[in-house]
Amino acid sequence: MSDSYKYVDPDYTYTDPKIKILRNLAGILDQDALLFFESVAVAKRIQELLRIPLAKK
Repeated sequence: MSDSYKYVDPDYTYTDPKIKILRNLAGILDQDALLFFESVAVAKRIQELLRIPLAKK
């Protein structure tokens, strides 16, 4: 697993101080679970956009 969710954040503004991964809206604390959750969410959104594209202005 890559360190895609680990950041240097000395004040812990954006990361959890215990596990040092990005805070997230889902409240997921496991790096692998967060990566899986994000991948599924992105795939679902792509499917939505393919079915109903954004309107052009």
